[in-house]
Amino acid sequence: MAIAVGESAPDFSLKGTAGDEPVSLSSFHGEKNVVVLFFPFAFTGVCTQEMCTIRDGWSEYESLDATVLGISSADSPFALGAWAKEQGFSFPLLSDFNRTTATAFDVLYEDLGGFQGVSKRAAFVIDKEGVVRYAEECPTPGDLPSFDAIRETLSGLQ
Repeated sequence: MAIAVGESAPDFSLKGTAGDEPVSLSSFHGEKNVVVLFFPFAFTGVCTQEMCTIRDGWSEYESLDATVLGISSADSPFALGAWAKEQGFSFPLLSDFNRTTATAFDVLYEDLGGFQGVSKRAAFVIDKEGVVRYAEECPTPGDLPSFDAIRETLSGLQ
């Protein structure tokens, strides 16, 4: 079962797009609320739709004193960098290639179409103290998280 509301979020430090410094969750403590979005595969239709929704609504997340971190356990920093450049994503996309973070959050598929260790589509809102305030594990990789519920949760944290 994924990390639940009210629990402390596991800290992580992951590499982003090629050449970037690693990003750690704890670096936002006391500074920003964080939306963590796990997604299965870069460059796929639903994942692109999900991240483009964030890109297109970025100003709203900023106004809610939040940042967004997209995390994939299947993609390298190089693939994520190419995808971010292609789509114009300005928020961090992080590679959990060793699957430590998805394991800590308990959001890995045992098997997804013959691929093992792929992130489930899941969303977490983590407050400035590192506590999970919203948690959603999508029923299938084709489902998107509730962006309305994420924004509503963030609105309550200000």
